[in-house]
Amino acid sequence: MTMDKSSFYDDRKFCPSCNGYQPYLMSMDHSYCVECGGTVRLFSKDDWETFNENMKAKRPKGGRPRKKKDQNKESA
Repeated sequence: MTMDKSSFYDDRKFCPSCNGYQPYLMSMDHSYCVECGGTVRLFSKDDWETFNENMKAKRPKGGRPRKKKDQNKESA
């Protein structure tokens, strides 16, 4: 898997007001749409749900692996 180099000019976030991925300006607390000035998010709601479903599928199932029991050791 390779990651493409992102560029400031190509980077986009989702603007609910414009209902699309737009260029944005970043401040210390929020990012704002260049087109309308509204607050932007990283993903749209649909893309966020898809992202989370894909992450769940990639997570390992279960908890910690079981320890191998050594039959020869005595317990305290």
